[in-house]
Amino acid sequence: MRKWLWGVVTCCLLLAGCAQPLPPDKLAYAGQWRSATMNLLITESGNIHYRRVDGNASKSINGPLQSFEGSNFVVGIGPVKTTFVVAAAPHEDGGAWKMTVDGVELTKVPPGE
Repeated sequence: MRKWLWGVVTCCLLLAGCAQPLPPDKLAYAGQWRSATMNLLITESGNIHYRRVDGNASKSINGPLQSFEGSNFVVGIGPVKTTFVVAAAPHEDGGAWKMTVDGVELTKVPPGE
């Protein structure tokens, strides 16, 4: 059991080490973003935690940032990757930060909430 646990811990540390930090011009992407059906956490160190609920189905992705392609960003390891399509990059709207990812408008959660 201990060998299995150490294997999992080692794997997680290696995966975290594969992340590309956010480039200076993309730091506005960092933070916790939410809608009624989607939750997206982007860390400055380049780790992505995503969950989307659609009816009874849900999809989760946790992985390192590989790259940005314009406003879109690619998450994954090696050839196993997902591209998140960003229709509206982070911008301020009425005092709140918004971003549209995969067709869903997200609002940035203020720090401390």
